[in-house]
Amino acid sequence: MSVFAVREPATAAGSRLGTLPADASGADLWRVLGAENRLAGVYRGNDPSRGVDAAALSTLLTDVDRRFGVGATLAVTVPLATCLPLLAGGTGPAARTLADSLDGRTVVALAATDEDSGCNLAALDTRISFDGDEVRLDGTKRWITNATACGAALVLARHRPGPHFTNFTWVLVPADAPGVRAEPAETELFDGSGTGHLTFDGVRLTRDNVVGGTGRGLSSFAAHIATERLAGALWAVSLCERVLRDTARYLGWRRHGDGVLWQREAIRQRWASALLRSRQHRALTEDLTEAVAGRRDTSAAALLKASAAETVEHVLDVCAHLQGAHGFRAGGPQYLRAQGALFGIGGGTTEVVLDIVAETAAESGPEEVP
Repeated sequence: MSVFAVREPATAAGSRLGTLPADASGADLWRVLGAENRLAGVYRGNDPSRGVDAAALSTLLTDVDRRFGVGATLAVTVPLATCLPLLAGGTGPAARTLADSLDGRTVVALAATDEDSGCNLAALDTRISFDGDEVRLDGTKRWITNATACGAALVLARHRPGPHFTNFTWVLVPADAPGVRAEPAETELFDGSGTGHLTFDGVRLTRDNVVGGTGRGLSSFAAHIATERLAGALWAVSLCERVLRDTARYLGWRRHGDGVLWQREAIRQRWASALLRSRQHRALTEDLTEAVAGRRDTSAAALLKASAAETVEHVLDVCAHLQGAHGFRAGGPQYLRAQGALFGIGGGTTEVVLDIVAETAAESGPEEVP
């Protein structure tokens, strides 16, 4: 059975999700989803260490995307795909934070991108130093989802100089720890995401706050980035199909001459070209889901990431154009198109992931390259 069999799942009877306003924040959604056990439900056996249940994750993202804004959906997607799996298997603060997160009592921010190096994680400057059982953290993280709404941040920092992958470590930092400062990002986009910048100035923690072991930061992140890219591909399926449906409805009632816009052949063909791209992305995602969810296939994940970015860009561009001035309404496709650029940036730019796809194809031998 396809993991995408349910295109528009109805909210479970009695769910509080449907009672939240459309402009609810990601933190609000997180609390409700946790209280209803829907966060734990996206993992196999309700255990983040066992990987995601792709069908459950697809259903949740579709349910959230059709009711709430891009920012709120982003705020739910990032911790589900990356933060909670990274915390799984930990003890002490990590175990307690994971339990609180699954119950919706707190949300964890993924603080990886640095002030100057951005997504080039091997060049980040945020650093930790060890003094016996004490850990000191200094640095700045920018454009962090949930930065202003989190109860804790999972921070990637270096513990020694140089780009070697063993030089980096995850540390779990309470948002209210002395020396932690959060400020909103300078953008009008992504309402409800809590996106902002985090500064750590002489933050004092204990070694219990180290997550996954010293020197395993980049290796553990690499092991989970595939899941984040799968989540983005699943979300792209829901987003594109929703906008295509909305556009078809608009074209079906918008008057033009003696009829409606939908009756114009050129317009139907333009819409159909976007539908084709959306269906191609859906088919590719369905085909590669198990490779990513079950085996964490990084090449398959990179292919999905590139497909999601290019599909969202194409579909939103076509739908925004077809809706004309109507597309500039609040929350319309022109606004979505600006936010949709995130699919080509967050979690690795399209150029970076396409390079991974090319390298993998080349390594398999010329005869294997399509």
